[in-house]
Amino acid sequence: MADENSKLKTLSELMRISMILTRVVRPTVPCDAYTVLNCMRPDPPALLEALRPVFNLSAIRPVRNMSTPTYVNMSFTLYSILGVDEKAQLLTTYIWLDSYWGNEFFSWDPVQCGTDRISLPRNKFWIPDVVINEFIEENNAPSVPYVTAYHHGRINEALPMRIVSSCNLEIYTFPFDVQKCTLTFNSWVYLENEVRLKLGKSLDKILEHSKEVMTTMGEWELMDITYTKSVVIYTIGGIEELAFHIRLRRRATLYVVNLILPSCFLTTVDLFSFLLPPQGVDRSSFKMTLILGYTVFLLMMNDLLPVTGSSIPLINVFFCLCLALMVASLLETILITNLLCDSSGHLSPVPRWVQVSVLHILGPLVGLPQKPKEKTNTEVNACPLVVVDKAPGESEPEVEGKALEELGRLGKDLQTIRLQVDQQLTGNQTSEEWLQVGFVIDRLFFIFYIIFISVSFITIIGIWASSYAADVDM
Repeated sequence: MADENSKLKTLSELMRISMILTRVVRPTVPCDAYTVLNCMRPDPPALLEALRPVFNLSAIRPVRNMSTPTYVNMSFTLYSILGVDEKAQLLTTYIWLDSYWGNEFFSWDPVQCGTDRISLPRNKFWIPDVVINEFIEENNAPSVPYVTAYHHGRINEALPMRIVSSCNLEIYTFPFDVQKCTLTFNSWVYLENEVRLKLGKSLDKILEHSKEVMTTMGEWELMDITYTKSVVIYTIGGIEELAFHIRLRRRATLYVVNLILPSCFLTTVDLFSFLLPPQGVDRSSFKMTLILGYTVFLLMMNDLLPVTGSSIPLINVFFCLCLALMVASLLETILITNLLCDSSGHLSPVPRWVQVSVLHILGPLVGLPQKPKEKTNTEVNACPLVVVDKAPGESEPEVEGKALEELGRLGKDLQTIRLQVDQQLTGNQTSEEWLQVGFVIDRLFFIFYIIFISVSFITIIGIWASSYAADVDM
């Protein structure tokens, strides 16, 4: 008997110490405000029997004085990021919501009742009507029908929730974007002086625990969780809101490898295609094949691109720029090929302003100075003296007449030959000038192509980098 009494005293002392320690987290309500229950026996049935009068009061807020607010302490653990829908502007997450509040209608002695807590159905107690404003779809997570009641009058509720919430997604800097979504908790019925929301645990612990248990992030990485507390004024009064701001960063490796790098490679190949000779059709055929391949590539990778009507992502501008450069390069190749391959000789002479601006000014600037003209002697030498032997029996006048007639015919033939030679030399000179103009324009476009690609890519990368740095530093 002495040993049993000693054990009971020890157990009683331990229960009293436990009660003292748990009172540290007791809600900020005076001790005399809680109704103390008496248990007939230290077992759960006796405690349940003592709590039956409390169950009848589950329809009203558990305070003895209606002017006393109920403090609801809330926290959550972000367990998983299930998906982000840019088109519908939706964020799907899975969280563990934990909340507790005080109930002034009960408290008990853990020694007398044999336990310091008990789990009972949710409908036995008053539950705060805290909702999430951004909720879009019904919570289809497994339901938890129980809450835990502690001996000092605190009730704890832990719920898993699959939240499909609206979120303003800014995808201008996709795939280097940082999104900030908000989960706003507030009471739907009770005013500020009736239900007040508090942070259940520190944000550092919420963030640390979320990163520890998070298993499914996919392409998203949790960066930070912050909160703001505010009061929204309605016609009936103010309602307190507790907003948690979740910052997510997209992992861009997949998109860089599958989208950006192949586009850069194809644009580089198109750039080096200017080294092909423009006189033939090989360059134009190569560029058309390249444009066709790039179009097929964009169609295949279309599923990786975000679809939204709010803004145009910068990566779409990047793809359009690459395609536009390829098309412009093909058009320039068609023009130059047509100019260089026209060997009919019927081209009009190069205008004076083209000679000055292209051949004399732009040519030396791009490293293609005008070739010096070759001196050609188009003058026909004087006709040689024709000596005609006088045939026997012919008189001197007859011989001279035949010689003059022969010289006349020879002069007409020489004049015809001279006209043909002059026409051919003039045509060759005109063709050479147009060829030189074509080479200068081709070289000039090649230089502009390099400059435009460099400036455009540096600008886009700079915008991506600055926007990403600004989002991270927020």
